[in-house]
Amino acid sequence: MFIFLQCPEARKKACSTFRLFKQAAMWIILSMIMYSCAVSTKPGTPGAAAQSSAPAASSEIRNDGQNPHRLRRSESYMGIHFDFHAGPNDNRIGENTTPEMVKAIIDKVGPDYIQIDCKGHPGYTSYPTLAGNPAPGIIGDPLRTWRDATAERGVALYMHYSGVWDERAIQLRPEWAVTGRDGKKNQHITSVFSSYADELLIPQLKELAGKYGVDGIWVDGECWATAPDYGERAVRLFREATGITDIPKSAKDPHWFEWMQFHREAFRKYMRHYVSAVRSSYPDFQICSNWAFTDHMPEAVSVPLNFLSGDYEHLNSVNSARYAGRYLVHQGIPWDLMAWSFSRTPNADSIPWKQKTAIQLKQEAAIVLALGGGFQAYFTQKRDGSVKLNEMDVMAEVARFARERQPYCHHSVQIPQVALLFSTAAYQRESPGLFSRYTGNSRLRGVLQCLLEGQNSVDIVSEETLGQNMKRFPLIVIPEWNYLLPVFKDDLIRYVEEGGSLLVIGKETCGLFEEQMPEGAAASKPSVTRRGKGQIGFLPQPIGLDYLKDKSESTRKLVNDLVRTLFPDPVVQVKGSPWVDVSTSRLGDKLTVHLVNTSGDHQRLTYIEDIRPLERLQLSVKTDKKPSKVTLQPQGKSCAFSYSNGKVQVEIESVPVYEILVVE
Repeated sequence: MFIFLQCPEARKKACSTFRLFKQAAMWIILSMIMYSCAVSTKPGTPGAAAQSSAPAASSEIRNDGQNPHRLRRSESYMGIHFDFHAGPNDNRIGENTTPEMVKAIIDKVGPDYIQIDCKGHPGYTSYPTLAGNPAPGIIGDPLRTWRDATAERGVALYMHYSGVWDERAIQLRPEWAVTGRDGKKNQHITSVFSSYADELLIPQLKELAGKYGVDGIWVDGECWATAPDYGERAVRLFREATGITDIPKSAKDPHWFEWMQFHREAFRKYMRHYVSAVRSSYPDFQICSNWAFTDHMPEAVSVPLNFLSGDYEHLNSVNSARYAGRYLVHQGIPWDLMAWSFSRTPNADSIPWKQKTAIQLKQEAAIVLALGGGFQAYFTQKRDGSVKLNEMDVMAEVARFARERQPYCHHSVQIPQVALLFSTAAYQRESPGLFSRYTGNSRLRGVLQCLLEGQNSVDIVSEETLGQNMKRFPLIVIPEWNYLLPVFKDDLIRYVEEGGSLLVIGKETCGLFEEQMPEGAAASKPSVTRRGKGQIGFLPQPIGLDYLKDKSESTRKLVNDLVRTLFPDPVVQVKGSPWVDVSTSRLGDKLTVHLVNTSGDHQRLTYIEDIRPLERLQLSVKTDKKPSKVTLQPQGKSCAFSYSNGKVQVEIESVPVYEILVVE
């Protein structure tokens, strides 16, 4: 943040115009500096702050020599999440929490870690805390039972903990609440400018790390719950930092962007503060803030978290996982995603939640695993904190499916093919909330689905990711963003001139490249023009929202004909069905092609009872030399193939849910 010099009283009027100009200029300079710093960061690593502050991984975390080794989150592949958001009426918590129950879960599922409730959004803990607000009538110490039983079996234990969203804390300390633009205190959301972190959050995390020896924390209700604060302290700090005196109340008011950026940085500072405070005492304690530095908060990692994670939508889950996972791939630190194991019809509060089928969860897991990430599934706890063991039969089947594929997917590395831009700069200017989903996200999701259903291997990337080394991506797609940083746009043009291919989608987005468009190009028709050694394709039509609505085959063909013109020779080409997601990766010295059956009406169907296998897919795979063998995993089936002109030709008879072609 910049502190602007205040004009003496007699010069205020004369200085006002200059001050506004300087404020705008400084924000532009700041954006350029941030982008330039990102370009200099090494590929595949988090930001400098994360690199310098994160503790070294220890394979002996809190192992006392008597219990088996527990994997750290960076090593973990699969887990189970339980929570029930304990409230003021829960008075028998712990009554049925036994070592036998915990061991039964482990025996059935075999997870690398278990995540359980310790404090939900109501703000009451489900264990007998001495540092906060326990629910009434806790029987014994259920958290001690969970910790001892998991440690005995070598399973890591993480806590589900609601941070910024804490209703009980606000009831007891109203001064901790965010103040809304109407001057009223929020009953749910704490202020990152308050002493909440120092007086409750940090002492409680230290209690969990020290007294109980849990392995880490998954902090819920943070970035997506954080709200702009119109309280006296926040307003004063904003004025001191920027010199702006008029506080905006909506996106229509002057200085709204500056107001939002101020609060975004305040949330980052809040996270850095509590992470640093806890790590100073417990350096091995692993911390994640739910949805931080993901598609919900699309920016470079600037807080030394141990891993990134989020729970994707319980409805339309396959498409939610496709989107979130492809962004996380390039954030530079370990990641996993969580599926809800239950769902219900939208806008039908009278209809009870229903357990998803095993095959439905396998499909949702496959999307994540195919991208090299970790997977977990969310099951509710009973109001006494115990677990519905009968639901573990479904998870056990999903776990077997996942474990069979682990040797061929976990920590695999995507081969750069098509880069789809998630613009941090545009998001931060257009988003109506600090960290929220809005129309720009939906446009991006629609373009992503259109590309994936054309069997393209696609990564979602930020300016920071691209700036590290644009040339590694043969094709970059700019999807319907209305703003690009000038320095980033210059880098894109340089990328094209040096041989890259660029596809620009959307009328407004094409307008950003007006100087590069061919003369006489129609405002509504696609065109391709050469520039230097590369080429730019223009598609000045709204694609994203339209494709989400109708999945038009003609739209898919239009987009993918342009993709093949600009990028005619990808590493893998697949024919036979639009409903197969293709991810092209390397795992050690092996080339792996991940094929996920995405068929089904995910946008409208709440429950999927059956998935029709995809039959007779034809694959063409580029390799430097003729492979020694090609196998289909996890069944270990040797595949007949032909090889000519540097390409392997192979046919896959069937993809029931998720198969992996391994080329050696």
